[in-house]
Amino acid sequence: MGNGGPVRHGYPHLQTVRAAVTALYKRLSYDTIATFATSVAPVDVAFCDTDDLYLGAQRVARELVLHYRLPDARMIVSFREMTHAANIELTAGPEYFVELNDRFRTHRRDIGAALAHEIMHVYLHRLDLAFPGTRENEILTDTATTYLGAGWLLLDAYREDGASSQKLGYLTPEEFGYVLAKRSLLFGEDPSTWFTSARAYEAYGAGLALARLDERQPPLTAAGWAGRRRYARERRHAQEHARVTAPDGVPYSFAPDGHGPLRVSFPCPTCHQRIRVPVRGRVRARCALCRTVWECDT
Repeated sequence: MGNGGPVRHGYPHLQTVRAAVTALYKRLSYDTIATFATSVAPVDVAFCDTDDLYLGAQRVARELVLHYRLPDARMIVSFREMTHAANIELTAGPEYFVELNDRFRTHRRDIGAALAHEIMHVYLHRLDLAFPGTRENEILTDTATTYLGAGWLLLDAYREDGASSQKLGYLTPEEFGYVLAKRSLLFGEDPSTWFTSARAYEAYGAGLALARLDERQPPLTAAGWAGRRRYARERRHAQEHARVTAPDGVPYSFAPDGHGPLRVSFPCPTCHQRIRVPVRGRVRARCALCRTVWECDT
């Protein structure tokens, strides 16, 4: 939990974030992810200063358990002094003990954000889905929380001005915005209407711009003129040399297919699984993992 210190910005964890989205689709399947098309509603996790601290925290935790479809998981919430925002003890269940930073006693509107992250740890633990290394695994947890409909709370907890700052989670604000935008483009849901933090709205806008850029990369027909021109040059080079070609700074790569046509592979803009299609002009490419269909000019 960043509190008062400088907040890191940009996309330093973007590669891990994209790998986390792919891992979610591989472990859950498209059908399961589609059941999370509706995000946690603000009214379900609202927390007033007049609410009883412990009963209110238990109520919010119960709503998040239901959202993640963990009906047999019971969360016992307590508060203590600690460096991090929260901690959860992962056991076989059905009871899980969640400790929240004492700071949340007086910053109750962010309790839902902290609980969303910690309860996602339980969800991933039951799926047996994890990344090696603590930082990578926390990035996976933030990404999963956001992509499955509760991470807008984490971004909304980001506040920064000249006197103070606060940020929850391991992702930067822009990375949270990017994952939220990916979800928004998939389900047609606009989370920005729920933000109470102006800085969260800005970060979401930046993430949305990058997410839309993913959908305008060659060989997609939506690519811009400059990208198409470079793609044609790299394609010609690959055809002339008949070998694997992975140009620097672009997501696509070319490879010969035995005695058949040259093929190009590129990441699916939705799930980032690589799609491989023959180089033969206009084609429709369907991602086998997330089932999205893309118009391409190869």
